[in-house]
Amino acid sequence: MNLAMETAWLWLAKFAGAIAGSAISVAYVLPRGRREAALRFTVGVVSGLIFGGAAGLKIASELDVGSALGAFEIMLMGSAAASLSAWWALGLVMRLFDRADGKMERGDKG
Repeated sequence: MNLAMETAWLWLAKFAGAIAGSAISVAYVLPRGRREAALRFTVGVVSGLIFGGAAGLKIASELDVGSALGAFEIMLMGSAAASLSAWWALGLVMRLFDRADGKMERGDKG
């Protein structure tokens, strides 16, 4: 039963971090409309749930705070960070694709 409770708490931390990161992302730069807001929120939550554990471990390792934090805090931190940064990373990739697409249309080679 103890393992089940710990797992439930970690999932709660993942969901809470993902939702918090998505909400901050939407509030930080206001979306153009409801569709963009819903898309940004969904991308953030999914990214937080998928990458939250790995991001939390990486952040705790880089900051050397792993021994001072519990698993719940590490998961919460990682999910929020992954969720918050997902839209920014996706925006960067889209700009790079748009830039490359524009060069191909003009016939530029580099």
